[in-house]
Amino acid sequence: MSRLSSTDTPTEIEAPRSDEVREALLASLTAELGDAVVGSHLVPGDDLWVRVAKDAWADLAKLLKDGLGFGYFSFLSAIDWQPSPFGRDMDSQVDLTLTPDPDAEPVDLTIETGVAGGDRRFQVFARVNDVVNHVAITVKADVDDNEPSIASWVPVYAGASWHEREAWEMYGITFDGHPGLRNIYLPAEFEGNPLRKDFPLLSRRLKPWPGIVDVEQMPGDDEEGDS
Repeated sequence: MSRLSSTDTPTEIEAPRSDEVREALLASLTAELGDAVVGSHLVPGDDLWVRVAKDAWADLAKLLKDGLGFGYFSFLSAIDWQPSPFGRDMDSQVDLTLTPDPDAEPVDLTIETGVAGGDRRFQVFARVNDVVNHVAITVKADVDDNEPSIASWVPVYAGASWHEREAWEMYGITFDGHPGLRNIYLPAEFEGNPLRKDFPLLSRRLKPWPGIVDVEQMPGDDEEGDS
């Protein structure tokens, strides 16, 4: 980042080297949850990410809201860190045209997780805010690969209901204690979880995805070209 000085000369703004508020928050979580805090990542002046053991997920929600004042629920979702086994086969036709690679190596399925780390393919993550002190935190937890499940946050943050239903529908993650997991977008008889990386999107093979192939002229384009 840069700002203009009195002489209109750009000068660099140094990032803060410490963040007492977020450091204290991380210390409080660690003191209360102990070894259940298995990973963290703090960027001073920016954000804090904390990863906890799955069994501590419900306790984390209660601690954040009732103990630390994070009363505003922002969102909850999930992620599949596994690279797509289909490689670029699932990319848009434009990408395939622009970057053909007939001699591509087999797809590398090595899993690399984001900040605060991870030990599993699937993770659930959420973000809550302390609107009084103007600070937010992103928290996450690993879930099992074969039978992914984790405690529901609905008893603590009622707003998590819709988000957990979406994660259940799209990733197949069960939220124990949720009052009614059911589809939001897909027919009840739909099989599979479309946001898992190993879910084959057959529509991309049957019909090219939007790109150069599907570009439609806007009204008036012909007239402008003829003028």
